Amino acid sequence: MPLALTRLLHDLGVADPAGSGWKVVVLVFLAAALITWRFTPRVRAFALRVGWADEGGGRRMHTGRLPNAGGLAVYAGVVGALVLAAVLRPIVVDRVLIQLLTILLGGSLLLFVGFLDDQFGLSPGFRLGVQTLAALLAYAGGVRIEAAFGGFLAPGLSLALTWLWIVGITNAMNLIDGLDGLAGGIAYLTAVALLFASAQFPSRAAATLVLAALAGAALGFLRHNLPPSRIIMGDAGAYFFGYVLASAAILGYVKVTTVFALVPVALFLAVPILDTSLVFVRRLLAGKNPLKTPGRDHLHHRLVARGLSTWRTVVVLWGVSLVADLLALDLQRLPPAALAATALLGALGLAFVSWRRGRAG
Repeated sequence: MPLALTRLLHDLGVADPAGSGWKVVVLVFLAAALITWRFTPRVRAFALRVGWADEGGGRRMHTGRLPNAGGLAVYAGVVGALVLAAVLRPIVVDRVLIQLLTILLGGSLLLFVGFLDDQFGLSPGFRLGVQTLAALLAYAGGVRIEAAFGGFLAPGLSLALTWLWIVGITNAMNLIDGLDGLAGGIAYLTAVALLFASAQFPSRAAATLVLAALAGAALGFLRHNLPPSRIIMGDAGAYFFGYVLASAAILGYVKVTTVFALVPVALFLAVPILDTSLVFVRRLLAGKNPLKTPGRDHLHHRLVARGLSTWRTVVVLWGVSLVADLLALDLQRLPPAALAATALLGALGLAFVSWRRGRAG
């Protein structure tokens, strides 16, 4: 292999260009995209037949009834791709199996609860309880934020920070899911950026595999979710995206000496975090319960109210998310090649599915 290509692959996080590890990551990405791309129309048809659909209104801006079971197709794409990798390259996957299972188990739990909430409605307290259980599962499996301050209180602070991060991001991703393609596009961009960040360290192989699957599944789903959407991911998909992204972002490498040390990691999910924080504060100041007051006061609602179309609003927030991702990578001192690859793969992926969606009409 030419020396220049070897150096480029090394900068992208490929420690062994002649090995099979990076090929498994590419395979997982492509397989997840293809599975989700092909499976989503079948999920849509079945959802319409059995009545799994949402009416427009509230924080969602679509009109009429739309199937809300897209999260099931995303889940199938992620799990299917990881199973395929385990079959074809069992030794590579076996090294990170416990961490993979921890993330997938918590994500499966939230997918199931989100699906029940989509179809039947669950109380905020019950949803929060299950989210807490999933966060504790992640913590017990080693997916945690380590607090290097606080003395004897450090373990408790670590647990509290892990809970706040995972539960907060899970709900933030759900709340940003108010426009066709918005949450899916942000999930794709974030997964790609985190993928290149985690690929720099062999100890984060589990996160790299999961993020490759999640990025592929998000891209495959977007083909059917871009405006005008034919299916939405629902709470099930948003919870799954949020939980897996939150877990992968802190898997194996977040040790903080102060709370502010979390800023570089938080930048990867800047748009959902900023949106949720502003809405939470705004509703508190208005004397409303932030958890029980769905409404059109999110960033995307405000941009649309100022005259932007749905498409332009989505593209603007995608752009903000990509810039924040690149800033996060730069703060973590990743090689310029990794930043360029993140921008290129992110932009080309979204451009490709947008083009295919436009051709389909």
